[in-house]
Amino acid sequence: MDNFQFYSPTEFIFGRDTESKAGEMVKKYGGSKVLIHYGSGSAVKSGLIAAVRASLSESGIEFTELGGVQPNPRDTLIYKGIQLCRDENVDFILSVGGGSCIDSSKAIALGVPYDGDFWDFYGTGKEVEKALPIGTVLTIAAAGSEGSGASVVTKEEGSLKRDVGSDKLRPRFSILNPELTCSLPAYQTACGATDIMAHVFERYFTNTHEVEITDRLCEAVLLTMIKETPRVIIQPDNYEARANIMWAGTVAHNDIVGVGRSQDWNSHRIEHELSALYDCAHGAGLAVVMPAWMEFVYKHDVMRFAQMAVRVWGCQMNFDNPDETALEGIQCFRGFLRSIGMPINFKELGAKEEDIPVLVEKLGLGEGRTGGFVHLSSQDVATIYRIAAHTE
Repeated sequence: MDNFQFYSPTEFIFGRDTESKAGEMVKKYGGSKVLIHYGSGSAVKSGLIAAVRASLSESGIEFTELGGVQPNPRDTLIYKGIQLCRDENVDFILSVGGGSCIDSSKAIALGVPYDGDFWDFYGTGKEVEKALPIGTVLTIAAAGSEGSGASVVTKEEGSLKRDVGSDKLRPRFSILNPELTCSLPAYQTACGATDIMAHVFERYFTNTHEVEITDRLCEAVLLTMIKETPRVIIQPDNYEARANIMWAGTVAHNDIVGVGRSQDWNSHRIEHELSALYDCAHGAGLAVVMPAWMEFVYKHDVMRFAQMAVRVWGCQMNFDNPDETALEGIQCFRGFLRSIGMPINFKELGAKEEDIPVLVEKLGLGEGRTGGFVHLSSQDVATIYRIAAHTE
């Protein structure tokens, strides 16, 4: 196991009706003028925004609002949010929505005290020195942004999707009421589940040896998702299954399952170009990319893939031919994704094989290589896209 530091200061308020505590929590963490940042009209129609407004008012907290966050959140709305916060002297951002809304809120939070363009931090490694505090009311179990310091947003000019990570972007608190996810369509639920599993796999495939504790934690989250996702698709109002998935989403990405081990993240990098170009759901793109990535890299550590096959998917270990076991596990993963309604190839996603050169170019590797479990060249990435394009 590698040396590590783990810092996860977010306070979680979990359970039914917890959105009523929004005002109390903002006050606890020093907010006096709040930006309520949310996505589509569903948060308004459901009465959730009204409940949040009432909670803030009861705590004597002023607020302004900015809705309209889209999946793959756009820089254009973020610029509006930064200016609104400055004009209204906002000192706290409350994100009411899913990962896209939270990521947009984080971008606004780092942009308000910064003299330059907030985009300077995305994809550059530039350190975040200041940010407004953030709280969340989560409505989608998927991205894990409610417990992480990560943010991924899209620059409309050039269709560039990039990320930033900083402990200064970790929410001060996150309110998690599984009931708020019960109205999600089956497809959106499945996309979220896929993203959660991908967050675990990005950590599971590691070059660090002797990491049994986090291996087992990763496997526990994956097994939970395999059990609970089909249940909520059949029974959308199953509170207990929704609760398990919601907490799994947080655990998958606050890095408790990833400490002390090298991580990959190439599947996410490769997928970001798909969702930037085609505006597809991130989870759907991952469903296409991740098994293709697995097929391309599994020989790098056949026994780790065989371990996944046995421990996660219940395959029988073929000690005479571990490649067979590894490939069986990858096919089990792909079959599971198909069973919950996810696309597994370019055609089903709406992507085009002829766009592969564009996707590779936008990734920006040039003659270099990505880091991760296996260091990938531009040609390697093109091969992974082609595997994804031709999967049956």
